[in-house]
Amino acid sequence: MPRVLLLGAACVFLFARVMRCSAAMDILFLLDGSHSVGKASFERSKRFAITVCDALDISQERVRVGAMQFGSAPHLEFPLDAFPTRQEVKAQVKRMIFKGGRTETGLALKRLLHGGFPGGRNGSVPQLLVIVTDGKSQGHVASPAKQLKERGVTVFAVGVRFPRWEELHALASEPWEQHVLLAEQVEDATNGLLSTLASSALCTIHAPDCRVEAHPCERRTLETVRELAGSAPCWRGSRQTDAVLAARCPFYSWKKVLLSHPATCYRTTCPGPCDARPCQNGGTCVPEGLDRYHCLCPLAFGGEANCAPKLSLECRIDVLFLLDSSAGTTLEGFLRAKAFVKRFAQALLSEDSPARVGVAWYSRELVVAVPVGEYQDVPDLVRSLDHIPFSAGPTLTGSALQQATERGFGSAIRAGQDRPRRVLVLLTESRSQDEVAGPARRARARELLVLGVGSEAVRAELEEITGSPKHTMVYTDSQDLFNQIPELQGKLCSRPRPGCQAQSLDLVFLLDASSSVGPENFAHMQSFLRSCALRFDVNPDVTQVGLVVYGSRVQVAFGLDAHPTRAAVLRAMSQAPYLGGVGSAGTALLHVHDQVMTVQRGARPGVPKALVMLTGGRGVEDATVPAQKLRDNGVSVLVVGMGPVLRDALRRLAGPRDSLIHVAAYADLQYHQDAVIEWICGGEWEGPHLSGPLGPSPRVHRDEGSSSCQLLTARFLRAGLCTRSQAHGKSTVGITIPISHGRCRELNTHTSCPNWRTSAFCFNGGHFENIPQAP
Repeated sequence: MPRVLLLGAACVFLFARVMRCSAAMDILFLLDGSHSVGKASFERSKRFAITVCDALDISQERVRVGAMQFGSAPHLEFPLDAFPTRQEVKAQVKRMIFKGGRTETGLALKRLLHGGFPGGRNGSVPQLLVIVTDGKSQGHVASPAKQLKERGVTVFAVGVRFPRWEELHALASEPWEQHVLLAEQVEDATNGLLSTLASSALCTIHAPDCRVEAHPCERRTLETVRELAGSAPCWRGSRQTDAVLAARCPFYSWKKVLLSHPATCYRTTCPGPCDARPCQNGGTCVPEGLDRYHCLCPLAFGGEANCAPKLSLECRIDVLFLLDSSAGTTLEGFLRAKAFVKRFAQALLSEDSPARVGVAWYSRELVVAVPVGEYQDVPDLVRSLDHIPFSAGPTLTGSALQQATERGFGSAIRAGQDRPRRVLVLLTESRSQDEVAGPARRARARELLVLGVGSEAVRAELEEITGSPKHTMVYTDSQDLFNQIPELQGKLCSRPRPGCQAQSLDLVFLLDASSSVGPENFAHMQSFLRSCALRFDVNPDVTQVGLVVYGSRVQVAFGLDAHPTRAAVLRAMSQAPYLGGVGSAGTALLHVHDQVMTVQRGARPGVPKALVMLTGGRGVEDATVPAQKLRDNGVSVLVVGMGPVLRDALRRLAGPRDSLIHVAAYADLQYHQDAVIEWICGGEWEGPHLSGPLGPSPRVHRDEGSSSCQLLTARFLRAGLCTRSQAHGKSTVGITIPISHGRCRELNTHTSCPNWRTSAFCFNGGHFENIPQAP
């Protein structure tokens, strides 16, 4: 049976309950108060004596306690017959004052040899001498200590600071493993002393299951050693001649070395309240005495007794668990998924639960093993899971999603407001062999909440299937999987907020990959980028996404036109390199201006442009001017700064609009995703005015009474096309015109706006030409 060593802050309380020393005996504490010990260690010596007293039945008839301090000379603090109660003895020990002086341990021992224990009972009861010292006596101690032991005195030698163990062995009774202790670890030393007394029947252990056992321990000492430091020229005389001979002589240095020596101690161990492992879900049990404890719980279980989850589902939902039974998941992974569903059902379902559950499995085809809600009770549902087979076929997750959407909920589907919320929980450890994005989108479009539970290897695919990292749960082993039950419970009953609406946008992320960030924090930023990317409709006609990293160099991970789908962007973000080295944010911003936000590299004229920069705040001193250059060219810049202190350079980089989000720690990025998306999708933009490499976008305005005509550039297409735009009221129309002989061919257009003017803009060799048209 696992046993608990009585250590820690609870030991004073434990010894008072577990062990009681009531036999008649005389105990004298001999405390070293010399300068080599020092005042701090002297206070620890006093604390050790007080802790031992908590287990002693102090009275004139039973245990008598006295104290003596020695330095240059011994000084009696109080005799053994001075105080008849534990409280008085402890109070008197507390009042002892450090005196200093030399370490004359031998003089104190000789005084006891000549005068005996002051106030004692002259050897008619067992005599215990507890010497607390650093063992660095300036006189001989072996002879007087030997004489005391020959007179029947049991001697404990308790070291302080870094004691001289050889002297402690000379002072202490044998066996040394039971009589040599260390007062720097007060509770451990108290345990050792009382354990020895219990072995000699002077003390009694009240708890029947506690016993004295051998326990590995360590003896530490700080020694001064001499090391050869080198050699130097020196001159020596010769006996044979009067000449002086030159030679190289060694020279040495001295240094302090901490040495550890393994040893064996004897301590009292008892069964603990944590032996039964009462803390669930990865909680840590902390004993508080023999029969009490408390649990340190993971965040998801804080506030619950024994870290137990709230075992109920308060929302009205229909849940279909979709288990991967393919060869890619393996038999072990399939059994792990079934065990997870069993635990979920046993923990959260009851007779009056408004939630209903079903189970399906798939490989090549979908098989509904337990239709939603069609089971008698929870034990019946669990028994049904045992009969689900492992097929070991191909992994066709996309097909399974489509079939689950169409027929997975069967008769559980109700019409109108009476229909409960439907949730599909996918459990897989294998990448799909067919396309999953389309079936997943169709499932979500039919108001089906899709949640994914899987291994780290399928995280990106699960995020694509569920549409959000918040709907994805990843585990490392079986216990970690079972710990996901409370998180799944919370997701089942939560109502997700709508994400960013699709809009035309060229979006570039600039990521600090310098050594000041570190690979672990860089991974946090990568995960954050993937979460953000899932909120956009990525395709060449709506949102384009690019990624640039900087550290020892600036590297374009992928340009705006490199990946036309969200899945491709997610994969590329996961593969972005960590560069290390010293980063320059200014150089990186200039690179984005010259090499990324250009028409030649995929930027679309007339489309709003945004740059989101994630940085730890180092190396941004040169970034203010390049950031303003981007803003002057119509690129909105958001700075996301990480770290406990917001640097002034980041504030300057954020610009006059203060486009800055401060995140205290990299791990907290997830909590700021909504703020970043809100800025990108609905924040204040610099406007579509573009210059430099993107060409001009002039604006003409004319007022005619209550009406107004405004010429706007709605959108430009790529090389070979140009666009004429007209605006009437609040509507804007873009007209695509093929290029003819280097100029835009004129088309007849119709507008109801009087006195209107138009202009055409032709793309020619990387520049846009303004070609006036007839009114």
